[in-house]
Amino acid sequence: MNYKLRNYGFSLTEVLLSVGILSVGMIFIAGVFPVGIHFTTIAAERTIAAIVADEAFAKIKIYAIGDLNKKLPGDDDIDLSKLAVDKLRDFNDKDIFPAVKDADSSEFTYPSDPNINISRKQYCWSALCRRVGAEPTTRLVQVTVFVSRKTSPNLKYYGPKDSSGEVDWLDPDKVAWPVPVKVEVSRGNENDELEIDNFFERPFINDGYTIVDDETGDIYRVLERYRHPNEHIILLDRDWDAESGSPVWVVPPPVNGSRYPCIAIYQKVIRF
Repeated sequence: MNYKLRNYGFSLTEVLLSVGILSVGMIFIAGVFPVGIHFTTIAAERTIAAIVADEAFAKIKIYAIGDLNKKLPGDDDIDLSKLAVDKLRDFNDKDIFPAVKDADSSEFTYPSDPNINISRKQYCWSALCRRVGAEPTTRLVQVTVFVSRKTSPNLKYYGPKDSSGEVDWLDPDKVAWPVPVKVEVSRGNENDELEIDNFFERPFINDGYTIVDDETGDIYRVLERYRHPNEHIILLDRDWDAESGSPVWVVPPPVNGSRYPCIAIYQKVIRF
């Protein structure tokens, strides 16, 4: 009896097609993981930033109030009359907030536990204040808190030369933690465009950065900084409402790095 030989295996062409389809699928699946890690990191940073901001607002109010038990004015009383309506002032300005002079540097980092080595900390906060209302006796203050992350203990940042917030380019101050500095800008050709006046300050503002108007305290998102030859022009997420010559505050990238350190900016009106 003759039996007919039957082959039940796969041909080489079928195997190659299957491997190719599987490879394409694995490539798409592998591409999802970096995106997922990126968004997970952003979510974690913003969660921590909200906690840091809440702690910062509470500390600002505590330092501004000073000693609650004293009957008479003292040296650590806040002088709100020195706060302007149309200009932001640094919370570290000891002329306005004298009690800050006794604050430990760990108070501006997170976690704020002084027993933790500061080189192991990554998060910090800075604040700008502006008086709300034209009356000098008003107790309302608009507080803007910048929450930033330092990715390496070796990084250095540009810092202001004094309470004005301006960077002294003849002898720029390098500070250990990211802080906001003032950048001079002027209105561009369009209502949603600004021009960076100082050539050296152009790298301070880039795509995705957040800036705060010095005059009104309004917060703007930078959608794009144009390329050469218009690298001094930035595009905002909405029209610019301040005067033409109003400067802005921004947390610049590190001197020896390029990652934008500012995670989030929070704003609240506090009654002192």
